[in-house]
Amino acid sequence: MIKLIITLFIFSINTGLLYAAEKIGVLLMHGKAGTALPSSPIGGLAESLESNGFIVLAPDMPWSRQRDYDKTFDESMIEINEKVVELKQQGATKIVVGGHSMGANAALGYGARYDGVIGILAIAPGHLPESDRFQNKIDHDWLRAKKMVEAGHGSDINSFNDVNQGRQREKEMRAEVYLSWFKPNGSAVMPVNIANLKSGTALLWIIGERDRMHDRGKDYAFNHAPENIKNSYIVVDGGHKATPENGKVEIIRWLNNL
Repeated sequence: MIKLIITLFIFSINTGLLYAAEKIGVLLMHGKAGTALPSSPIGGLAESLESNGFIVLAPDMPWSRQRDYDKTFDESMIEINEKVVELKQQGATKIVVGGHSMGANAALGYGARYDGVIGILAIAPGHLPESDRFQNKIDHDWLRAKKMVEAGHGSDINSFNDVNQGRQREKEMRAEVYLSWFKPNGSAVMPVNIANLKSGTALLWIIGERDRMHDRGKDYAFNHAPENIKNSYIVVDGGHKATPENGKVEIIRWLNNL
């Protein structure tokens, strides 16, 4: 009897040490033409997560203000995976990939392509190449990029139409890069990527009540996710840019329950 009690005691200590050693690493990615500076929407959230004990990386990504679309969608997925490896090297035993706006779009793309992620954090998701309204604003410029790629000029840099929160602009990038992000049935379509999330990957979709994406509701993409008891759809106060700050309490609560 005494031997059994000692064995159970040792087991409980070892189990406790195992759980105590677990650490969630979170990759946070900014939105289109954004940054990860402390003053940015994602920068403030990164600081909050770090102060709550999470291992956090918030790097400048290929769609940042400085880098301006310097990689294709698939190349960006490889870069995200490199950041995931970096989180593991820093001691993370569980990985969450998340982002704001276009960063959320990229996070969903990663979750559909890579195993080993316990959660995808989609904060005010954006970039809808499958939308007719979106394509009308950019004058279906993906067709021009497609012709360039098919003609063997995919690596040529040209000026293409982009739209960010309803505002049209022109950006210079390789035709193959533009096509990969802006093709209406391409890699960046969120409902498709959500439907293909890997088994066991939980999803938090958090959106501001004044965000234009809020009107699309759960049926646009969230309801396509594989069933998971930890999936959550949350609406917070404010608009698109305010969601990382206004939603941080809910985000931290969700992360702690993974």
